[in-house]
Amino acid sequence: MNDYRTVLGEVLVPEDRLQARVAELGAEISTDYAGQDLLLICILRGGVMFLTDLMRRISIPHAIDFMAISSYGTGVRQSSGEVRISLDLNQSIEGRHVLVVEDIVDTGHTIAAVLELLHTRRPASLKICTLLDKSERREVPVPIHYIGFDIPNKFVFGYGLDLDELHRNLPFVGVVKPAAAGAPAV
Repeated sequence: MNDYRTVLGEVLVPEDRLQARVAELGAEISTDYAGQDLLLICILRGGVMFLTDLMRRISIPHAIDFMAISSYGTGVRQSSGEVRISLDLNQSIEGRHVLVVEDIVDTGHTIAAVLELLHTRRPASLKICTLLDKSERREVPVPIHYIGFDIPNKFVFGYGLDLDELHRNLPFVGVVKPAAAGAPAV
């Protein structure tokens, strides 16, 4: 599976649309948080590419930090909401305006658990910015304040999202062919 073209069914979000939407989100966030102490928290690893492009489009001063989260479930790529933090924040969020930057929100279990944890740390505000929202798969309601793209229930990769830890570097979001060897159902 070293050549992504063998598993690519379609390009769902091309590079030009991604970059245009990231620029729009950056402008909106800059306006909404003007004059505030903004901290972007990137959920690793999938959110890195989105964070990097987004922070270049945010015109106001802001800091960044990272969290690595694992969630476990019963099926292939299923999340139960049981969250394990493998990398926690390096700074306090108390009294700060926190924007969690996520690659994709699917069932909502993982991000809901992250929000619950972060709320206990008493931020001034806590919001979510996700590149991709798979809203039709939502099992847990989560308030998403900034959405790049609402996407259908398809298995996607590229632009930070991996396919068996590969292809995060692609400048677009692609859909895995349903019949691709080793590809999960969704």
